[in-house]
Amino acid sequence: MAEVLLDGIRTYYEIVGEGPPLLMYAPGGFEATVEKWRAQGVYARTRMLEHLAQHFRCVVFDRRECGRSGGRIEAITWQHYVQQGKLLLESLGIERAHLMGGCMGCSPVMAFSTLHPEMVISMVLYWPVGGAKYRIRGEGRFTDHLAFVREAGMQAVVSRVLKEGKAFNADPLGGPWASLLSRDAAFAAAYVKRDVSAYEAIVKAMSAALFDRDTSPGAEPEALLKVEIPALVVPGHDESHATSAARYLEECLPQSEYWDVPPEAQDESSVPGRLIGFLQRNS
Repeated sequence: MAEVLLDGIRTYYEIVGEGPPLLMYAPGGFEATVEKWRAQGVYARTRMLEHLAQHFRCVVFDRRECGRSGGRIEAITWQHYVQQGKLLLESLGIERAHLMGGCMGCSPVMAFSTLHPEMVISMVLYWPVGGAKYRIRGEGRFTDHLAFVREAGMQAVVSRVLKEGKAFNADPLGGPWASLLSRDAAFAAAYVKRDVSAYEAIVKAMSAALFDRDTSPGAEPEALLKVEIPALVVPGHDESHATSAARYLEECLPQSEYWDVPPEAQDESSVPGRLIGFLQRNS
């Protein structure tokens, strides 16, 4: 486990296992941390990280604004998340890697494949987020945060985060920088001094960039249709991971394999072998 400064932002990461490099964008929405691979839902149930690490050099990290990684106030887009992963690979001397995303982590993976295809060997898109309900809930989270800022002010946001100790996923009122506010006093001190109108414009732009469609966000379909990289798409089936979003990626990615398996059949006996087999075939 280590930390590295990437574009002025501290990034916490771990390297687990040995073998061909596999960069893994964590699940967990706006709480995308290394621990989610080991402790959250289907990822814990299948123990996929433990199995993958027996064959690959897994590079796992806390996404910016999450967990132990740093961040800054700006209108964050999928491209910002791509940049963090790209710079992390470069800092480790890795020129090409397999990419894997879980949940919201799928979106920066697909964006990565359109922006830097020369660095991507193959990609696994596990439970890609998407669907109308996902967009509506995501936009609502940002709307609720801004309403709280207008009503109570920036200091109230910091006070709430320090009192509740919850990430943006769990408490929308704390906003997308809640994790930083909870543990970085200097960041919090600067945060409360920001102009509310300028801050509102940043948050609105971020929401519009991340929740811009009723299918899986991350890259334009015209760009995805040009991606000649093997991709394995594994569907979810709930309000955040609509099966239609996974089918959309199957349609848009020319070299995609769609694993048509229901979530209840995704367990330790089926998932690790399927993922490892795909990655090894495309190494």
